[in-house]
This record gives sequence, structure tokens and C-alpha cells, in this order.
Amino acid sequence: MTARTLLLAFVIASGFVWLTSRANWSVREVSAPLSRVGLRLPKATSVRGAGLTPDEQNNIDIYKAARLATVYITSTTVRRDFFYQPVASQSLGSGFLIEDSGFILTNFHVISGSSRIQVTLSNQTQYYARALDTDRSDDLALIKIEPKGRLSFLKLGDSDHLQVGQKVLAIGNPFGLEGTLTVGVVSSIGRSIDSENEQRLQGMIQTDAAINGGNSGGPLLDSNGAVIGINTAILGRTNMGIGFALPINRAKALLADYQAGRVTERPKIGVTTEYVAGDLADALGLPRRGGLLVQGVVRGSSEYLAGVRGAREVVDIGNVELGIGGDLIVAIDGQPVDREDALVRAVSRKRVGDTITLTIIRNGRTLTLPVKLVRAPDVT
Repeated sequence: MTARTLLLAFVIASGFVWLTSRANWSVREVSAPLSRVGLRLPKATSVRGAGLTPDEQNNIDIYKAARLATVYITSTTVRRDFFYQPVASQSLGSGFLIEDSGFILTNFHVISGSSRIQVTLSNQTQYYARALDTDRSDDLALIKIEPKGRLSFLKLGDSDHLQVGQKVLAIGNPFGLEGTLTVGVVSSIGRSIDSENEQRLQGMIQTDAAINGGNSGGPLLDSNGAVIGINTAILGRTNMGIGFALPINRAKALLADYQAGRVTERPKIGVTTEYVAGDLADALGLPRRGGLLVQGVVRGSSEYLAGVRGAREVVDIGNVELGIGGDLIVAIDGQPVDREDALVRAVSRKRVGDTITLTIIRNGRTLTLPVKLVRAPDVT
């Protein structure tokens, strides 16, 4: 019995000496088999996908199609330095194909003053482009490349019926990062901003889809993949969730002029307005259905010549100053005014020399004013 006990003790001691003499031994290694008792791993299953939502799939489908038609534009300008020596500089922007033969829409400020325009396609093929037509007042340019084959292009949508809150997608080359997609919504419509070429741009689409330097000229798309705007500007130097796009229907007017062989000449809005309706209109003693309340009229403009009147006094409503006493535009060419950009949209379809008819309310009376559209100074 004693010999058996001594033998067992010797075996245990020998095992302990052997185990602890290993360089990489640990208590965890010794206890691991005990801790795994009762553990049953599930059978491995194959992962087929990430489980995309319909909205995510919609984004992916639009991007795959639109990226092929979105181009990278490098514009080279040559200026003279202090010693009158030529100095070349480059600016970057975006654009998009509207026909398979190489017609491209972009912003005027992307190519302004350039001596050479280079277009890079999504497959990295490069071409030199020539400017066919421009509209500085709307910051628009139509350029053309001569491709070796047919190219993918985007269909143009309708920007007259946009709704605040609808999804939009922006594609471009911010900071030279080609083929960047951002997604957001239409934040507002009918905005007025100052462009890079010191023009006042009216009736702009506001979006929270990220737009940065290099996005200018790229497409703003709806959930069907149609172009509803051209990304043009941001508020501030970097994106703060406030970007602006030119409605695509304004570009359609440029294209119509080019196809007809006409010089592009757009009339400018000569009034500033505020859209009032509902309770606010009631408080001001105006019809509840509302309209565009004229704030100011630019001397020499179409509206000034037609006799449109601006505000007579300014009142504080909440934290906002509002001019009152001016004309209320309730219809344009017989169509009721139901949104902020109604006048801009109506004028954008006209040419210098055309006439629009404004139905206004002045001092409780309904009047009809024909307005012949002339060249007018920018609203400031």
C-alpha cells in the first residue's frame, strides 16, 4: 500500500516538473480543456450577402449606372504673373454626359477662362473638349468631346415638381476623389445664392447631400436615376450639409437654344419676394391661399416697368423681418402660385422680349399686369 502511494506521488511530481519546465506553459493552457466542457459550436453556414434594404439597393443601382456617365473635368487657365510671365493653373470639376456622342453639361465656372478643357471618363480615358454654348447668368456650360465609341449618358428629369423631403443622390469628384456618391434629400426649393462668378442665382435646389470642391457641374439625381439638378455651390468653404443645385429645367432651355441655333439670352427676375400662405397670410390680411408677397423691385427691371410695387414698411414676425404693403402675386400666366419658386420657374421658360401675365392683389383689389421681359440688372 505504501509503495503504491509513493509510486503515485512520484508520477504526479514528475508530470508537474515536466509541465513547468516548458518555456511557454501557462495556467490557461492547462485549464482550457476543463473550460471547454459542454461547449458546442454551431455548424458553419455560408454568408450569401449583407441583407441590403430596398433603399440601399436603389442607391447601388443608380450609382452603377450614373457613374459611367459622370466625368472628371480639368480646366487649365493661363495668367500673367507680376513679371508678365505666363503661369498655368488648373481647376477641377465634374460634368455628365447627356448624349452618347459626347455632349456634356457642367457649370460655367468650371471652365471659365480656360485655355484647355480635359475630360476624364470613368474608365480613365481622356479627351480634350470644346465649349459649345454657355449661360453665365445660370452658371451653365455645354461642352463636347469626340469619343471613339458610344458612351453611357444620363436622362434628364423634371425639376418643376420637386418635393421637399424627396431623396436625391449627388455624384462627382470632390477634392479629386473620382466617382464619389453622397445621398440626401431636397431640403428646400427656390433659394437664391451668389455664385462663384458673382452672379445671383435664383430658384436653386437646396440639399443636404454632401457637396464639396470638385462636385461642381456633377449631376443631382432622383430615385429613378434621372438628373433633376446640377450641383453648383455650397454655403461656406466646406460642406456643412447645405448645398445648392441648379434645376435641370433651366439647362433644358440652354439646350433648346443651342439646337435652334439661337444665342442664349435669359431674362432676369427683377423682384424679391416672400411666399406667404395660411395663418401668416391671415395675420397680414391677405387671402389664405397665399402667393408671392413682393419685397422689393429693381429699378429698370421688367417688373418695375410694368408697375409692380414693393413693400411700404417692414414688420417683425417672430424673428423674421417682412416687408408688407407690396403687391401679392397670386397667379402667373393663369396658373396659381403655390410654391416659392413659381416666378423663377415661369421666367426661366421665357426669352427676352416674351411677356408673362401676373395676377396680383393690391389694396384688396385684383389686378392683371402684363410684364414684357427685358434685360434687367441682377437682384442684390
